[in-house]
Amino acid sequence: MPFNIPESFKPRIVIIGGGFAGFRFANRIDSNKYQVVLIDKNNYFQFQPLFYQVAMSGLEPSSICFPLRKNFRNKNDLFIRAIEIVEVDPENKIILSNTGKLHYDKLIIATGSQTNYYGNVNFEKYSIPLKSVSEALYLRNSILNDLEHAVLSNDTKLQERLLTIVIIGGGPTGVELAGALSEMKKHILPKDYPDLDSNKMQIHIVQASSRLLDSMSEKASTKAYYDLNKMGVIIHLNTKVTDIQNEQIILSTGFVLESRKIIWTAGVIGSSIKGLEIAYSSPGNRITINDCCEVPIWDNVYAIGDIAYMKTKEYPTGFPGLAPVALQQATYLANKLNQSNEANKKPFIYLDKGTMATIGRSKAVLQFKSLFLSGFIAWIAWLFVHIYYLIGTRNKLIVFINWLWNYTFYDQALRLNIKPRIPIIPKT
Repeated sequence: MPFNIPESFKPRIVIIGGGFAGFRFANRIDSNKYQVVLIDKNNYFQFQPLFYQVAMSGLEPSSICFPLRKNFRNKNDLFIRAIEIVEVDPENKIILSNTGKLHYDKLIIATGSQTNYYGNVNFEKYSIPLKSVSEALYLRNSILNDLEHAVLSNDTKLQERLLTIVIIGGGPTGVELAGALSEMKKHILPKDYPDLDSNKMQIHIVQASSRLLDSMSEKASTKAYYDLNKMGVIIHLNTKVTDIQNEQIILSTGFVLESRKIIWTAGVIGSSIKGLEIAYSSPGNRITINDCCEVPIWDNVYAIGDIAYMKTKEYPTGFPGLAPVALQQATYLANKLNQSNEANKKPFIYLDKGTMATIGRSKAVLQFKSLFLSGFIAWIAWLFVHIYYLIGTRNKLIVFINWLWNYTFYDQALRLNIKPRIPIIPKT
């Protein structure tokens, strides 16, 4: 029994990736018609839009994650395997891992994206990404560690390096991080560290393009710039990072920033799998698919979510890497495979539900076609949309209570620097 999965008279669907696309597809596919195997390196689903709130001590990891086995415990003939794929052989329909190999009848690739460092080793070595809950926890601990070190130091320059935070990338994640850090500086530091000059804390955003939130409208970009600037965030537009070394960020303008914490949110690239190299031919290392989410070069291979590249008249550069795209593609493909062949001919059509980003307390921007909202209304909309898409009633309730508490008392109660215990191995 490869992968310890029993043989079945039903066709076997293997899903690689338990993110938005893979998770939604596994929920919607008919396991009475197929044997379903969901493979992910983690045994839980991660709600990626709120990673930054874990990093800012606003939420606990458990409130934005959900165990895969708990979610699918009532679904028949569906198997969860928390492993990493070594290779895929699409010609023979075989998946290989360090636990063995598994045959599939249909393959769903939903591996999502990973941080793009544009081939620069120093960018990867010296910066902190934010693409998983473990990275969010690492960032949270780094911030808290540096605050503790800063309060112990009498060296002014060292204090400045410890308190300065540089965010590379001015997209939604970068903007949301900068806003949360600014509020931490204003509301938390004076209370928790009264013997530390919070004015020494500097927050920088370095953005290569001419505006923040450049995937949204000019209005959204202008509003985000105005709000962050008013909150004390230092914004560097039309500026690239040329190198990072020795706690120094060298900018294309010739300016040098000194910081112990460099957060990288400047771009993503498709997460590839060995054996499928020929398919990653689209911009961003994505897999080109047709309008039915099929990978044309192989039979019964599909790609959905961030890894998939579908070009349409409305989206000549492919759909944006957003959760709604992944969710809609997953729902479409599950329905397609659940239904008859006649229904299978209908192409996927993306329904744009708009984009949004939160900047801070009662500050957000929302763009839906020609409609633009900002301020408190957009912020409330952002809160409820994110609570709606969270998995699990308990998580929804916990997140709502946390946000209500933070809004009422200007406080975050989760500033715990929990260090993992490293066992000491006695010398022999």
